[in-house]
Amino acid sequence: MTKKQNIDPKEIEKFDELAKTWWDTKGDFKSLHQINPIRVSFIEKRVDLRSKKILDVGCGGGLLSEALSNLGAEVTAIDASEKTINIAKAHAKEVNSKVHYLKTSTEEFLNKRPELKFDVITCLEMLEHVPEPSQTIKECASLLSENGDLFLSTINRNPRSYLFAVLGAEYILNLLPKGTHDYSKFIKPSELSRWIRAANLNLIEIIGLSYNPITDNYWLGADIGVNYFMHVKKVDESY
Repeated sequence: MTKKQNIDPKEIEKFDELAKTWWDTKGDFKSLHQINPIRVSFIEKRVDLRSKKILDVGCGGGLLSEALSNLGAEVTAIDASEKTINIAKAHAKEVNSKVHYLKTSTEEFLNKRPELKFDVITCLEMLEHVPEPSQTIKECASLLSENGDLFLSTINRNPRSYLFAVLGAEYILNLLPKGTHDYSKFIKPSELSRWIRAANLNLIEIIGLSYNPITDNYWLGADIGVNYFMHVKKVDESY
């Protein structure tokens, strides 16, 4: 019996339709362009990225991938959307980026290249778009080298996150295209922490991402009620 892939066809179709707008700083992904420097800063302050082998999971159009590559990392970036990967490849060619893009999932990548290990894995704004995020965490753990670093970001699940991340962001402020998020797929920090422990990983830090619609400003802080980041490390199995 063939194992069902950890991919939601509706999610792929949704991002296929948006693929052409990835690098439009005022388009559908404007907010992603705004928070990308924050995402990069969060990572580079915790890991020296020079010459590190990085896997960017759910890379989209390559905003994070290219930024990490520009800091001296050797970046492999994967996404399940063919149209999105093609946009990423086209942009990389345009700006002479060294990022290696592949249309695949962590599951497929692990099956085809199980010997490959990465110093750093990033999986940002992606877990809430797959049927089994716990499986993705396990696969990231398998692809991570000993003492490697995993960076995650997703959306908390509570009434406030529904108000801000769905109603506010998609229907009132138009920060994201309508239908971008499915509230039922949002992930509580306690759930993500449990999956991290089950994958033999250590949670090092959790921090929230906040937004002020009046100033159109994003920042990191203690409030994890809506969007949040996690820094995770691979457990050294020799101990």
